[in-house]
Order: sequence, then structure tokens, then C-alpha cells
Amino acid sequence: MSNFTVAKFGGTSVANHEAMSRCATIIKNDLANRVVVVSASAGVTNHLVRLGQENVPASERTEIIANIRDIQLKIVEKFTQTHDLTVFVEQKLVELAVIAEQQAQQHSIKNADEILSFGEQLSSALFTQVLNELGVSAQCFDIRQVMKTNSLYGQAVVDIEALKANAVEHLAPFTQDAVIVTQGFIGQDGLGHTTTLGRGGSDYSAALIAEALDATSLSIWTDVVGIFTTDPRITDQARAIPEISFGEAAEMATFGAKILHPATLIPAMRQNIPVFVGSSKEPDKGGTFIQQSVASSPTYRSIALRREQTLVTVKSPAMLHASGFLAKVFAILAKHELSVDLITTSEISVALTFDNPTGSTQSLINNTVLAELEQLCEVSVEHGLSLVAVIGNNLHATKGLGSSVFDKINDFNIRMICHGASSNNLCFLVPEQDANTVVEQLHDTLFAA
Repeated sequence: MSNFTVAKFGGTSVANHEAMSRCATIIKNDLANRVVVVSASAGVTNHLVRLGQENVPASERTEIIANIRDIQLKIVEKFTQTHDLTVFVEQKLVELAVIAEQQAQQHSIKNADEILSFGEQLSSALFTQVLNELGVSAQCFDIRQVMKTNSLYGQAVVDIEALKANAVEHLAPFTQDAVIVTQGFIGQDGLGHTTTLGRGGSDYSAALIAEALDATSLSIWTDVVGIFTTDPRITDQARAIPEISFGEAAEMATFGAKILHPATLIPAMRQNIPVFVGSSKEPDKGGTFIQQSVASSPTYRSIALRREQTLVTVKSPAMLHASGFLAKVFAILAKHELSVDLITTSEISVALTFDNPTGSTQSLINNTVLAELEQLCEVSVEHGLSLVAVIGNNLHATKGLGSSVFDKINDFNIRMICHGASSNNLCFLVPEQDANTVVEQLHDTLFAA
């Protein structure tokens, strides 16, 4: 298949009619875009998250639905033909109110997923109309017909084989005659219930669809001009990266670069589908191409920062020349479904870091976990840390790496260093209050013009 692109637009890109119109123009200007995946309009998902929580009073539910109505109907009122979509929005909001009332009376994570799906259901219908009014033949498609998952509500796992078969049979034929607009983030389990794919689910949905349809490229349109050497909010010296390898991008996403969720790249890497990241506000300014092979592989590509890390140090003389100690530690962590992020060891102690993408890490290491670990060893827990990751190429074989990275920041307390396990990163922990300054000074050193 020649030039078949799956395009994904995030919440700010479909926030209002003006933003949607910019995105529709991007599609019109390149009709290689055959499938468009959209997030909910900016702000809507936050309202829906609240609506899906326990014991939300009736007055607040009414207010939340009114706020969602306001966001969506402000888009509809800009259309030439408004009646059908006004009816559609109102009908969806009636359905939402019914489920929200059920949720308030008897909370369930299944209902929470159903509630969350309304954002994408609404935005995809509205964006389809924006395209049609711009003269692009577009059709809205319910992705739940093909995106089959298990029943792990909130973080459902997609059945890749079923998606492939379903997409080829039920989705691909429509792409010949129209641009297909569909929903990110949502799927359906074997019982016919709506599921969500969790954090970063819209980008991941788009990548899975690109893989299933054997697309030649995937475009992720967001509100920044590509991927930067570090977060531009930390230093104005950050600059856009024209191209980056899958390996480097995966490390960046894993270690805190918000522009991409780590799972997004997995389907693209499996099928070797180049990924473009650009700004829907400024599409003419280019962006970043992520692909298997790139023209340059500099030693230092970027600096990522991940906040709210927890460091747990376990210490016991019993470790010395003893087998099985670490296995016991990890058995306790596995029992509590705790995933270790980084690890360093000495003769009698092990330092472990924990990250919690959905909230504070302080809630992860609770008193029960501590009590079980303390039966084995001495335990210390530190919160308020940030992880700095220097991303690049062949870092494990780069002479003078230590002095290049650490000489300029030797005034700061480094809590842990992890290096050697990957050729693409060097990581260390610093106190939260020092994180921005450390990244800024490191960036000035490693990326001096």
C-alpha cells in the first residue's frame, strides 16, 4: 500500500472549532492521511474522570454535564448544518447522565470506562463534520468494532491479532473512499463492554491501528513542534530534534519526556513504521521524525526528567555471599504488584527506584510492604526525588562520560547513578528542588551551540 498515513490529534488539537479546522486543513493538504484518531476535546476528559468517581452529588453531575455540553456545542454552532449534530450531542449527554447516575449509586470501574469513552465519541463525530464542511469526504467509525481488549478496565490490554483481522475486514475497505475518523483510548471487551487503554491510550491506539492496517507512516499531532533536547519549560536553550531513532525515542518516553507515551512506539517498532511528531498549531514548522535508522547518532541526544520518584534502600549483612536474598525481596514486591524502575547494588545493600505514572509514588510503598521487607532487612525510604536521564548513543563506551556529565553539577547531591545496562542512557537521582537547575546546567554543558 503506497502512502497510507494514520494521523492522531490530541486534546488541545481538537479543543474547539478553530483548532479542529487547523487539523482538518492538515488532512486536506495531504490525503495520504486515510485514518484520523482523535482524543477528547481538551478539558472534557477531566470532567469525565470526576463524573466516574464515587458519590458525586447530583448537582455536581448536572454542572459537569453542562460544562461538557458547553465545550461541544460551541464547536457545533460554527457548522453550516447544526441540527443533526446538536441532536447527537444532546442524545449522548442524556446517555452520559444515566450512566453517571448509576455510577453515583453503585460505583464500578466498568462504568468509569464507559463514562470516559464519551469524550472521544463526541470529538470524533464533530471532527468528521469539520472535515466534511471543508470538502474532505469523511466518515466516523466506532473503533470498538475492531479494538478488542480484555476486561482489565482502566488499563485494558488489546488483542493484537483480533485487531489486525478486524481492521482488515471492517475498517480498511472504508479508507478507499473516505477519510475515517475514529476514537483513541477506547476499546471493547468480549462481553461488549467499553474499555479504556489507560494513560497515553490515544497515541497507543493510533500506533496499533497503523500496525494493523500496515500503514506507511504514523503522524502524532500535538501542541509542540516535535521532540526537544529537553523540556523547553526548563530552559529556553532547548531545541527541536529533526530526527531520532526508535531506541532513543523509547528511552526518552520511558524516562519522562511527555511528548510520547512509551507504549506508542512498540507497534511502530514491530512493523518499522516511521513516526512523525509535529504541532497542529504550526504544521509548517516541521517536527521530529522517529525511525529505525537515522543519519546522525550523536553521543548526547536529549535530557529527560521524571519527577516524584521514590528511592528504597534495603540493607542486610545477610546479603554478603548469600544466595536468594534478592529473590526474597523481589517476591515481596511482586506480591504487591510493585514494579522496580532502576536498581543498583553493593555487597550488602540494594537501591531500588519506583515510579507511579498515575500519581504519587508515596502511596506505593505502604506500611504493609515496609513491614514485610523489614522482616528481611533494614529498609530506608526517600521521597521528593527526581530522575534525570541523559539519552544518547553508545554511552556505555564513551570515554570521559562521567566528567562530561558530572563535573558541572558537582555542587548537587546525587542520590543514585545507574549506567551500563543500556547504551542509550545514563540516569541519576537528585532532590526535587534541584532538578530544574541540574537539567538546565547539564543542557548548557552537553548541548552548547
